Amino acid sequence: MFKGVILSVLASVTFGVLYFYTQFLQPLDSEQTFAWRMLSTLPFLTLFMWWSGDLKYVREIFQRIRLQPTFLIWLIFSSLLCTTQLWLFLWGPINGRGLEVSLGYFLLPLVMVLFGCLLYKEKLTAWQIAAVVFAIIGVGHEIWRIGTIAWETAYVAVAYPIYFFLRRKFKTDHLGGFWWDLLLIIPVALYLAFTHDNSFALIQHFPHLIWAILGLGFLSALGLGSYILASRFLPFVIFGLLSYLEPVLLAFASIMLGERVDEGEWLTYIPIWLAVGLLVMEGVVYMWKQRQKKEILKLNAMKAKQRIENQD
Repeated sequence: MFKGVILSVLASVTFGVLYFYTQFLQPLDSEQTFAWRMLSTLPFLTLFMWWSGDLKYVREIFQRIRLQPTFLIWLIFSSLLCTTQLWLFLWGPINGRGLEVSLGYFLLPLVMVLFGCLLYKEKLTAWQIAAVVFAIIGVGHEIWRIGTIAWETAYVAVAYPIYFFLRRKFKTDHLGGFWWDLLLIIPVALYLAFTHDNSFALIQHFPHLIWAILGLGFLSALGLGSYILASRFLPFVIFGLLSYLEPVLLAFASIMLGERVDEGEWLTYIPIWLAVGLLVMEGVVYMWKQRQKKEILKLNAMKAKQRIENQD
């Protein structure tokens, strides 16, 4: 589980960087940015999977398609669930809707916890229950303050849990499944990049976009790959709660991009930050207890060895 926690934190930090990174992709619009993100992420993801030995999962899914062609229908649906979220992630900050998207990421972990408890019968620790309570207070206040839930918020909060649940059900919850998610959207990305609004002319006029797009692909492959792997290594509840690190970073990134947090919104963010703090404290306590157990086992082993030597 420790490996899953590290991957989840790495993904959240990378997503926070990506949210701020969109300013380097100007003057590309949200659709062009999404297109180049897909086109640049797939090669970097393929290289990572070649290095890690995970390309076998790509072949495994291809064999499943050959044996059961209708399996491709699920893969197309999975690709749409995944890539529309990736489009919204970039569309939000570019179009001044970053805080609405980040609120969706605030609500997402609660929905993930609900899925874990109802569908997988996973149990919450006392620390996690307290974190959920603080999260409910923060999200509940924001919904009460706004009076409604924006469509961006609702889509982020609902579509991702369905996506991860179905990936487990159809046994595509690995990097191979994510690779196919990206591959199947490539025709749409090519259309958006070169036909709908030819961005090649912009890239020629702004050469810095070449490096910005390469950086986008690398960061996306790192963040999304880590996120997908974390979803496989962690229980649904833990995976959901750890996702709270991401909206905290997204909110900071939105503020750095010029969006403003009103005075009333602090009652939303402070409970969320407390929830994240509780999870961090639980992790520290858990690691300390594990270290103490190792020290005790090591000490007992040394005592046992001394008793054997004294008997001899």
